[in-house]
Amino acid sequence: MSAHSVSVLRPPRAVIRGDTAWALQSALDRRGLGPVSGVDEAGRGACAGPLVVAACVLRPGDASRFAELTDSKLLTPLARDRVYEQVVRRALDYSIVVVPVAEVDAHGIHVTNIEGMRRAVAGLSIRPGYVLIDGFRVPGLPAPSVPVVKGDRAVACVAAASVLAKVTRDRIMSGLHAEYPVYGFDVHKGYTTAEHGAALAEHGPCEAHRWSFTNVASAGAAHGMRPPRRVLLSFAALQAGVVAGTHAVAAGADTAVVSENGASADDGLQGAREGARVS
Repeated sequence: MSAHSVSVLRPPRAVIRGDTAWALQSALDRRGLGPVSGVDEAGRGACAGPLVVAACVLRPGDASRFAELTDSKLLTPLARDRVYEQVVRRALDYSIVVVPVAEVDAHGIHVTNIEGMRRAVAGLSIRPGYVLIDGFRVPGLPAPSVPVVKGDRAVACVAAASVLAKVTRDRIMSGLHAEYPVYGFDVHKGYTTAEHGAALAEHGPCEAHRWSFTNVASAGAAHGMRPPRRVLLSFAALQAGVVAGTHAVAAGADTAVVSENGASADDGLQGAREGARVS
């Protein structure tokens, strides 16, 4: 057989139609690749409180039931609560994973985020045929997956996961406010705002803060405090010498680095994979 007679077999194009937020999920379902799960997190950039990750499988053809469904950050608190209740009531399946602060500090936010997404998908009682992820690739999932840019706005099941994660986390942070009222967790939910920064400067960090974030480690050092647990420090924290007198142990090459604003190495520190643990 000549080289010119060899043809490349390609699958037929999937036709994407209908409500754009439901289009990709619907196309996958029509090709027999469902059920489709969306995955998203809340609290990645916060310097206090847990990371919360959710996975969600919505019913095909349920678009009319979710007129308000979109990225959780674009919804008002009341609208988020309404959508949350709708998702819990209507979803085929969902899973919510709460990753404690100690785990975030021990492994770094990016590694913890990846692992949290694996756990959330594994926690579904329905095994998904395909997984759609907000923004970046997640290896080690039990089904084929694809990252979707701004997936929490573009894909309904990812938006549903973002609502589940954010409402769950906001409620946890409101509970932490009752325990640590001086920080205003009920308002900023652990993110680095001017109010939060002022409270950190005045009182130093509490048990709910992530010492792996530079602003928290700096505030602790200013108050003569040491990390309450093993912590993976960022480059910025190490260079600033914010934990004087602690014993640093080099972390592995696969360890993610956390920048001051809470982003991971993959969000702007490409190639910088070092870190250090302190105890």
